[in-house]
Amino acid sequence: MPEARFDVVGIGNAMVDVIAHVDDAFLAANHHSKGTMTLVDAERSDELYTRMPPAVESSGGSAGNTIAGVASLGGRAAYIGKICDDQLGRVYRHDIRALGVTFDIPPATTGSTGRCLILVTSDAERTMQTYLGAGADLGPENVDGEMIAAAHVTYLEGYLWDPPPAKEAFLKAARIAHEAGRRVALTLSDPFCVERHREEFLDLVAGHIDILFANEIEIMSLYQSDTFDDALQHVRGHCEIAALTRSALGAVIVARDEIHMIDAEPVSRVVDTTGAGDLYAAGFLYGLTHGKDIATCARIAGIAAAEVISHYGARPETNLKDLITRRLH
Repeated sequence: MPEARFDVVGIGNAMVDVIAHVDDAFLAANHHSKGTMTLVDAERSDELYTRMPPAVESSGGSAGNTIAGVASLGGRAAYIGKICDDQLGRVYRHDIRALGVTFDIPPATTGSTGRCLILVTSDAERTMQTYLGAGADLGPENVDGEMIAAAHVTYLEGYLWDPPPAKEAFLKAARIAHEAGRRVALTLSDPFCVERHREEFLDLVAGHIDILFANEIEIMSLYQSDTFDDALQHVRGHCEIAALTRSALGAVIVARDEIHMIDAEPVSRVVDTTGAGDLYAAGFLYGLTHGKDIATCARIAGIAAAEVISHYGARPETNLKDLITRRLH
């Protein structure tokens, strides 16, 4: 097998996060289901944007956040996602390239770059309204086969399973990766996303995925289990590694016949859970592609996730490579 050029290549919705602090009354008044992600059209996104209190705008997108985390850890990363040649698109391209991430897809000349309106309540829970914009047009023609074949892991974002062309892109990328002897990882992204695509996700996990990331609610939804332990037993035979997070309870990693229970990393104050799962995946995949054992991968993942929930925004504010060096030694 030729040497890998990248540790991780991510495929996902390239979008800008717009993050604002609101109360539960704001969610109720605007008919939002707390803690979930809802897809909206441009009109609804614009309408909500005008009602939001002052917000912070930053480059985001679930897989994009993961790739940013990999780069912050010192990994070699690349990203596949569609943006437009507009202000948000130019900001996005600058931000991700400034991290050292390879991002080469030409911008679309029509439409607009996607955005995710993130409403954070006092309990640090986030409720998201997502307008995919150009991201919805990502298809198999955007998958760079040479890039996928040159990556240790191709990481797929469950949110992107909604647009039909993206499904074809996922399956093409998975096929190329496996033909090259590489691994494919998937994050389930959101419980509502799982409910929309449960049967397809079950087939995807069993037939195409080597490494699965999910939180407790998502994995229970996938297998329609009443308990976490029951869901854990279901996933054991379906993929090589399943990294299952449980918030303050830490994480459980299922790796074939091994089960690792990892405590959550301490956080002095949880400010915003946006990006917690994304950065957990970043830390785990960084460790895995650098020869670390499963328990160490999970420890790196927990440290990365703890950093991102200690502040607003889904991208690390601390150099994760330096942070991991300090915390692991």
